Amino acid sequence: MKEEIERKFLVTGDLFKKLYIEKHHIIQGYLNKDPDRTVRVRLKNNEGWLTIKGRSNKEGTTRMEWEITIPKIEAQSLLKLAVDRPIEKIRYIIPHGDLTIEVDEFISHRKGLIMAEIELPQENTPFEKPDWLGEEVTGNPDYYNAMM
Repeated sequence: MKEEIERKFLVTGDLFKKLYIEKHHIIQGYLNKDPDRTVRVRLKNNEGWLTIKGRSNKEGTTRMEWEITIPKIEAQSLLKLAVDRPIEKIRYIIPHGDLTIEVDEFISHRKGLIMAEIELPQENTPFEKPDWLGEEVTGNPDYYNAMM
């Protein structure tokens, strides 16, 4: 089982739009939003994904994650079962040294919110924080997609 280790930040300005190497249109909904386990279905461009995530550690940086691709038509059907209205966002992929920063620009729930995630190989992996990354919101449930 894979472990996801990430830190989250609010984004200031739009400099990140000059740095991305790819972007994706994402629609995602939650079939279960229990804090011990979330079940998410996602349409990313024309691909379907089903993801199960466990509870985060006390710092909010690490949790179990299981993900599998599913047919687009099945993802579309599962989105109709979402607990709330699905979230729509644009994701920008930005290389950052040996790491990658994913910036989400929300276009439905919390429209105008721009948030970045950086996945790390280990919790204590150091990285240089770009100037356009603002306040760190790792572990703040107000910024969990499942809670929006």
